[in-house]
Amino acid sequence: MIELKTKREIRLMRRAGLHVYHAHQLIAQAVRPGMTTREANDLVEKYFNAKNVEGMFKGVQLHSRHKPFPAVTCMSVNEEVVHGIPGDRVLQEGDILSVDIGSRVAGWCGDSAVTYAIGVISEEKQKLLDVTKGVLDLAISLLPQKSHWSHIAKEMETYVEDSGFSVVDEFVGHGIGRVMHMEPQVPNYYSRYGDFRIQPGLVIAIEPMVNVGTHKVREGSDGWLQYTADKKPSAHFEHTVAITERGPYVLTAADDAYNNAAFLNY
Repeated sequence: MIELKTKREIRLMRRAGLHVYHAHQLIAQAVRPGMTTREANDLVEKYFNAKNVEGMFKGVQLHSRHKPFPAVTCMSVNEEVVHGIPGDRVLQEGDILSVDIGSRVAGWCGDSAVTYAIGVISEEKQKLLDVTKGVLDLAISLLPQKSHWSHIAKEMETYVEDSGFSVVDEFVGHGIGRVMHMEPQVPNYYSRYGDFRIQPGLVIAIEPMVNVGTHKVREGSDGWLQYTADKKPSAHFEHTVAITERGPYVLTAADDAYNNAAFLNY
């Protein structure tokens, strides 16, 4: 069952979303060649602790064969698609780093991902980042125009494939609220199965994952990490977005991004 949020609940979710946004600003300013993914994660954990924010990912256990996730962020490098565990890996010039951050504040969640360039990256990787962020922005821009998610997902898939890349279909976005993953599932490719209506009160995490090569992924030995089957690069961008009577409210973006200025007195 899809849970629709009240105006008050969306305001509360904005608090969690802003903490995720500010955590990403710390990463954007600090990440560089020579830094380890653990050091990057520690910046976010220190910020969350100082603000009394719960890191939503730490301790999560999806399956009995998984150990609980040990960090407040997912850090995935180059061909790693998602769910990378921060550690001693040293970031190199030319890498790309996908950082997924989730928070819970006063019982409400926010979730956002950005893929960062480490120093100077190749033209192919830069195009990958541009296309992946571009398809997320496309989805957000289409929310006021479409009646059902499948209409948006179809345009997302076309956008990515016309750019020469592929959409990961093993992982999708999700509803979000008091828990990280709720109904509905939010695919980044066309599917009529489980389609849902775009309506006020809907809050979803839209998170396209785009690969240079094959859409297929493989699981790492730790049971968490997912990487591309052909070892070619992957990128991941995500925002938590509320649908309101005024249009989409991007809860994990700055006030001057998207149409968020319209919600300053929401």
